[in-house]
Parts: sequence; C-alpha cells; structure tokens
Amino acid sequence: MVWHSEEQAVYWTDINRFLIHRFDPANGSVKSWLFDEPVTTVLLTDSDGTLAVVLGSRVILWEPASDSRRDQGFRLPGWPAVRLNDAGVDPRGSLWAGSMQNNVNPDGSESPIDGTTGILYRIDPDGRVYEFQDHLGISNTLVWSPDKKRFNFGDTLENAIWVYDYDEHTGSIGKPNPFFSGFSRGLPDGSAIDAEGYLWNCRWDGGCIVRVAPGGQVERVIDMPTRNITNCTFGGKDLNILYVTTAASADAGDRLAGSLFAIPTQIRGVPDGRFRIAG
Repeated sequence: MVWHSEEQAVYWTDINRFLIHRFDPANGSVKSWLFDEPVTTVLLTDSDGTLAVVLGSRVILWEPASDSRRDQGFRLPGWPAVRLNDAGVDPRGSLWAGSMQNNVNPDGSESPIDGTTGILYRIDPDGRVYEFQDHLGISNTLVWSPDKKRFNFGDTLENAIWVYDYDEHTGSIGKPNPFFSGFSRGLPDGSAIDAEGYLWNCRWDGGCIVRVAPGGQVERVIDMPTRNITNCTFGGKDLNILYVTTAASADAGDRLAGSLFAIPTQIRGVPDGRFRIAG
C-alpha cells in the first residue's frame, strides 16, 4: 500500500480479488479497479499521475485517472508456478520485489505453499534486473532506513526479518544479518519505517503491529481487532496517521477482517520511495 501525497489518498491492493482500492479521507470515498491477475503491490513513481503496479507475473505502469495500463518491462520467470509479492522502492529509485510460490488460483482461491522458490529482485529504471537472494518462502517487508544505510527484508515462513547494509551509490546490499525473528504473535507481513528509523511490522495471524527499534528490540505492540494484519504505511498531511490493511478470515467471529484502519500516532513516517520512470 502507498500514501499518495499529491492526492492526499491511500492506495492498497486486494491480492485474491485482483483489485486496487483508493481511499480519500477528505470525503470518505473508496474507488476500486479490477485487474486480470493478482495485484500484490502499488508504488509511487516520479510521475505523479502514474503508479507502478506489481502483479503476479509482471510490473506495469498505471494511470488511475484514465485507467491507462502499460507494461514496464519486467516479467517474472517461472510464472504461474511462482508469483510476485511485496515490493518497495529504494533511495536510488529502483524497484525491489520478492517472489514466492504462487498460492493464488486463477479464480482467486488459495492453494497451499510447500516450497521455498522465492527470489529477491532489483529492477533498475533502465530495465536491468538483478537477483540478490533465493530460496525464499514468502517475501515480505522491503523498507530502507531514513539514513539510507540499512535495508530490511523478511520471509514470512521463516518468521524472520533481516537487516542488510545498503549502498546508496551502487544500490547493492550486503549479507543478511539477524534483526527480528521468532516473535510469538503471528508471522511477519508488510512493514513501514518511521522518521526515527523504527520498523512497524504487521503480524499475519497475530492480531497486532509491532514497532521494532533499530537494534531489533520491541518498543511497543499495537493490538488490532482482527487477526490477519497485512501491511501499513504512514499518511495524512503530516505523515502521522498509520494506515493499516487486513485480510479476510475463515473465522465468522472475526467481523472486521479485511478492513482498512487509520491509527493516529505521535510519530511521523517518511515519504515512500518513487520508482524512476521519467528518464
């Protein structure tokens, strides 16, 4: 999900229903668009009217105002056995995306995951593609520290988020080092970073969001009224509202499953990165 500062609106994806939604806090309206395959991530670009959309099989450039869609150029090797999942944009304007075994059937229903076939990719503005890590279960959490020196990336199946040295000049990362793993409440899904360098990690099947200090310590736990917390981003005029997505649940008693939440905080986020497409 992503906060669009020019529109003062938040965009987020509904993977299994092949949808992107847009919420406008000023008037409470929600608009939705349908795509032809799972939609896993929506990201800003350096062109305000164009968003980068990560689908199961590829990356496209999308203009919401006209619903114009065109291929960016990257296509995932191995689709449909594997699919793309979470993604982010680094300080240089490159798009990073992780893949995983495809658990979404053509009708949107889910199939089990029994392999570690995921790969972490970097897609540069000039179209070049690099692979940085493989044998991943479910790629999630791709964020960079405010000082542009650290990169966090996680594997849901491993219940682990790692930290890597990041080189802003080359766009490369070092080896993975332990950061936050084994937390007992659920599994790591998407994350956001705040201006103090703390990671806000959403916990799938854990019913909470965890704010993790740069050293890996739990600073606070925010309890949520539903189980499957999927992603978050800072939005609002002052970037101090945490927008949070959640997923549907088979539990009939989980009545708020699939809702979008807005949580006012006393902490500011940092602007989302922008994929460089304008030349």
